[in-house]
Amino acid sequence: MSARVPKLAIAFAVAGATVIIDQVSKAVALAQLSTTERIPLLGDLFGLQLAFNPGAILSFGSSATPLLTAVGIAATVVLIRSAIRSRTTWWAVGIGFILGGAIGNVLDRLFAPPAFGRGYVTDFLAYSDLFIGNLADVALGVGAVVLVVGLLRRRRGPEDDVVTPPASMPQDMSEGWGRS
Repeated sequence: MSARVPKLAIAFAVAGATVIIDQVSKAVALAQLSTTERIPLLGDLFGLQLAFNPGAILSFGSSATPLLTAVGIAATVVLIRSAIRSRTTWWAVGIGFILGGAIGNVLDRLFAPPAFGRGYVTDFLAYSDLFIGNLADVALGVGAVVLVVGLLRRRRGPEDDVVTPPASMPQDMSEGWGRS
């Protein structure tokens, strides 16, 4: 049990930092950006533009905001349970990012206009003409990548992390080293 406490602390620290950074970035976007004007950062590939998304990714489900809010809350509960069960640092960090991203967007759905539980998610990261997202969305993607990397490292097995000496090197370093 004591080995899990640090992993849980890692997951909650990553989630907490993610939520804070996400919510502060959204507050800055609301104060500084416009829905009608894009600020290019990498030409037409990436820029900043304010948008309000009632739906999920790519605005899917835009007429089902209350359902998306409920699903987001349920996902948050599942992610907290997964964080509690974290056994590796990779898993704790990955779940922390995903949990933080989920909470960041759920907070918007709960408390942003137009009404409690029907709020729009504040987006401001404009990816070409594809979609506009936010840092919570980035955290969801980063968390997924961290989980995949962690799972791939785990599949490799601990024996792959052990460095074995070449066949020509004696196993016992005292063997053959100038004993007379």
